[in-house]
Order: sequence, then structure tokens, then C-alpha cells
Amino acid sequence: MINKELISASLPVLSPKDPVYRALQLMDDTHKSQLPVVDEDKYLGLVAENDLLNAADDNQLIETLAEHSSKIRVAPNSHFTEAVQMANEYGLDLVPVADAEGNWVGAIASSDLLRYTAHMIGADEPGGIIVLEMEKQHFAFSEIYKLVETNDAQITQLNTYFDNSQGVFFVTLKINKMELSDIIATFQRYEYQVRYFFGEEQYENELRNNYDHLMNYLNL
Repeated sequence: MINKELISASLPVLSPKDPVYRALQLMDDTHKSQLPVVDEDKYLGLVAENDLLNAADDNQLIETLAEHSSKIRVAPNSHFTEAVQMANEYGLDLVPVADAEGNWVGAIASSDLLRYTAHMIGADEPGGIIVLEMEKQHFAFSEIYKLVETNDAQITQLNTYFDNSQGVFFVTLKINKMELSDIIATFQRYEYQVRYFFGEEQYENELRNNYDHLMNYLNL
């Protein structure tokens, strides 16, 4: 998915001739802390609510606050993860999209970026999650996939992350089933370190069934 495919038609833009009070009203109406300034389809920058609140006069025009506007943007044909990174780095409610010549394309709401990211990593799909911890040089996708597959399961999503502060390589697996005890046991048997897991373990279900049977027996 590229940035221009996530453009939101509902996000407003400001004109450099708009007064500060109108910009603040638009921000309040749309629950956004920043809005882009566009003049004749040219992107001029991004103004923030805090800068508008510090303006000397609510009737002051946006164009007089040009020194406070930011020129940050993402390219329309870049992968959407660039917009995710920018929203995260600058704490943006929306990410401006414009080409290298400053031609305005639109803006992406950060909530849409979060929603699509969740879809991309399979967070909206049922299943369990296993996080493995290992040295980076020991990562072998084919072996991990084979170990999961031997338990009649499949990996629907795999993400890796190297934590520089700990010097640890993490592999996060999304599995297409909730019962993970057999898969966890297999990883441990092959000396993989399971850092976290989130799902249902079969033995927990068996303990619950045994407990229920005992309670039913005692109530006879």
C-alpha cells in the first residue's frame, strides 16, 4: 500500500489567508492538532495548534505565521510505512502527502495508518502470538516455519525486531490457532527461547475441564 492510496477526503486544509480563529475552529471540529496549509494546490507547510494559540491576535492570518510551519511531508508513491514513521516521530494526527515539487496530494489520518498497520500485521485476525528470543545469526525462517507446521498450524504473520539496548533479536509469530502448548513445547525441545506467548494452552483447558468435572461430582 502506498501513501496516496490512504488519502482521506474528509480532512480539511487551510488557506494562507485564513485567520487564526478559523484554523482553531477547524482543528476543534476535526479533533486534529495540526492542519496543512495549501495555496492553489501547492503545499506550504503544516501548522500546529500550539503555535496558533500563541498568536498575538485571533484575526491574524495564517500566512504571517509561516516561520512556525513545518514542511514535513511524505511522497505519494512511497510505502505507507514512511507515513507511519513520520506520524510516530513527530506525534502527528495527520501526515501531509505532496510530491517533490510541492504539489498537494492530500493527507492521511494517523488513525487510518494505525488501522491499516493492524490489518497488515494480522492483529484483526484470530490466532495466537508467540515471541521468540534469539541471536540474530541463528534466525532461520524455514526451520521456524517447519516446526510450526509439524503441529498442524501455520504462520500467518512474522515480524522481526532487533533491540539494540538489550542486544537481542525478537521474532514475533502470529499463528492461525489459539492453542499454543504443543507449538511452544516443540520450540523448547529444539532449544528456542520463548519470551512471550498469547493464546490458549491446551493443558489449561484440560485443567478447567477436570475442575468442572470435580465440582459436578461434589455437587451430586
